[in-house]
Amino acid sequence: MPESPIRKLVPFAEAAKKKGRIVYHLNIGQPDINTPQIALDAVSVHSLKILAYTRSEGSEEYRQKISNYYSKHDIHVDSDEIIVTTGGSEALLFAFGSVMDVDDEIIIPEPFYANYNGFSTASGVNIVPVISKIEDNFALPPIEEFEKLITQKTKAILICNPGNPTGYLYSKEEIQKLAAIVKKHDLFLIADEVYREFAYDGVEHYSIMQEKSIQENAIMIDSVSKRYSMCGARIGCLVSKNKEVIATAMKFAQARLSPPTLAQIASEAALATPQSYFDEVIEEYVERRNTLIAGLKEIEGVKVATPKGAFYCVVELPIKNSDHFAQWLLESFHVDNETVMVAPAGGFYSTPGVGLNQIRIAYVLNKESLLKTINILKEALKVYPG
Repeated sequence: MPESPIRKLVPFAEAAKKKGRIVYHLNIGQPDINTPQIALDAVSVHSLKILAYTRSEGSEEYRQKISNYYSKHDIHVDSDEIIVTTGGSEALLFAFGSVMDVDDEIIIPEPFYANYNGFSTASGVNIVPVISKIEDNFALPPIEEFEKLITQKTKAILICNPGNPTGYLYSKEEIQKLAAIVKKHDLFLIADEVYREFAYDGVEHYSIMQEKSIQENAIMIDSVSKRYSMCGARIGCLVSKNKEVIATAMKFAQARLSPPTLAQIASEAALATPQSYFDEVIEEYVERRNTLIAGLKEIEGVKVATPKGAFYCVVELPIKNSDHFAQWLLESFHVDNETVMVAPAGGFYSTPGVGLNQIRIAYVLNKESLLKTINILKEALKVYPG
């Protein structure tokens, strides 16, 4: 199993803190936005006498409310086309295990969420990468590049929309190009859509579940983690109108018994969160994005793509090895006893040697803290020996 590029540097961050350093965490997508109070209250006031198992597919009440939520976004699925999972991570593992056998292949535009490497390793599946470029803002590579990679072992294409780590938001036209190719070659299209609410600059998110031509091919992955700032709830779901996929994924769900009960209660309550909550959150993230991107572009030798969704960006630095740089920041550098923790981007690729001079930044801190981190990076690059 590969190490997580997001979490593997934690011991160095903890050591820095023990020295009395302040560490700004740009390495992990843990929002500092408050969880909706309605979700927290639902757990506080529950009347359960026994914390019992729920159904393997999640409670009927919660799945019906998820179905109602999706209908507001022009996604029409029934409750029996939804399996509640222990986070989006488990939903991805279920999807991999349901539609692929050992040594099968899945095509993924890279850079991609680092744990896709782990999920594929755990499932015995081979990732076939198609590289998207920072010069193109990490847009979908030409569809011909996908077609070149399809073999008899190819079973699926996986995208993250909006993207982690790039923040790229796929257009409706790009989704339709992918829909056409999976239909043509009878593949599954798996879309990790956990950041759907975080779409900026007046652009709307377009789901693969809105493409009626691929209802049998589409598998959507979702989660409450980022939408409601409920990362610790560990509740997600797998959604598909393909009955065989759902029936197979249910076997995996039964093997792990059930998703957590209290977290489902909180997640069900969170569905009543008013739109005003999201309006304020999106406004805050847009301001943070603009602050970060403008600041990074002023640093000599730095290249950054402008994200259109989620709350991440990939930054290219004038360095040779971002793993070494990230560790050096924690061990050997500070400005006024403050330093920063970033995620080396090499772990977001499966192609060896690619992305070694890049980092991923999660702009999940307030603007004042972001300005400090920009200055720390600027000063660090002036003296970094690598």
